[in-house]
Amino acid sequence: MIQFEREQKVFDVSGIKIGGKPGEYPTVLIGTIFYEGHKIVHDPIGGLFDKSRAESLLKKQEEMSDLTGNPHIIDVFGPTAEALCNYIDFVADVTSAPFLVDSTSASQRIPAIKHAVEIGLKERAVYNSIDYNVKNEEIAALKEVGVKSAVVLALNPTNLWPEGRINILKGGDTQTGLLKLTEEAGIGNTLIDTCVLDVPSISLAAKAIQLVKGEFGFPAGCSPANAITTWKKARKGLGPHAYDVCMASAAVLTQLNGANFVLYGPIEFAEKVFPVCALTDALNTYYGRRMGIRPQVNNHPLAKIF
Repeated sequence: MIQFEREQKVFDVSGIKIGGKPGEYPTVLIGTIFYEGHKIVHDPIGGLFDKSRAESLLKKQEEMSDLTGNPHIIDVFGPTAEALCNYIDFVADVTSAPFLVDSTSASQRIPAIKHAVEIGLKERAVYNSIDYNVKNEEIAALKEVGVKSAVVLALNPTNLWPEGRINILKGGDTQTGLLKLTEEAGIGNTLIDTCVLDVPSISLAAKAIQLVKGEFGFPAGCSPANAITTWKKARKGLGPHAYDVCMASAAVLTQLNGANFVLYGPIEFAEKVFPVCALTDALNTYYGRRMGIRPQVNNHPLAKIF
């Protein structure tokens, strides 16, 4: 079982504890809704969608969280600010869970996170994400809005090895590190995404989780599902169950490397991912007792699933 000498930070995101030593807190599982190509979306630009099906998916993730003890967050993706704002309004009404404000461009994320804060969702909204493309204007906007929580994407385009992710977070003589910029933005709850680029890089991102927690103590995780969803052979060439099994096992790999959170992919996979991640948490925590580690929540998977 992995141990870290550095003190491990624990952040509270609207009642959900993220971080700590392996075995203390259950892995937070994050499912994505309204993603590109999601069949429940009718108009991705305007953010029009099937509300009944969306509510069913959100409730299913919530149900699996209750069954297993793994806390849940919703990754709300939208290609435009208008869509994101519509999605946020809906999600906030259906569930009390925190949510990621997720888009490919800061020009879309900033208006959406501002909207979330203005309607009283500051504690629940998590900006996703701050990365190496960040501009001073984005940092200033986040500070002005008063964003409390954010994901930092530790992608280093000049060094894709796990150590490169540490470098982009720390910065150097010619570049300000992402953690410093996040601090300047006034972010209190910093979650490090160690960045998965393709299926083989899941191993690099998993190792980087160890390095991030060992170097900085921040909560860390990644999104292995982003790569698995593009893996064509897993869908058709490796048998009828390969895709589902590989999706779940990739999440487990990150947990075994100390992940505090996992973006497990399309929210439809909740029933397939929550049980295996809960089992991994339970086994880790059970063994952790030998090293004096105790679960810090009463509804830990160790108490829920057996």
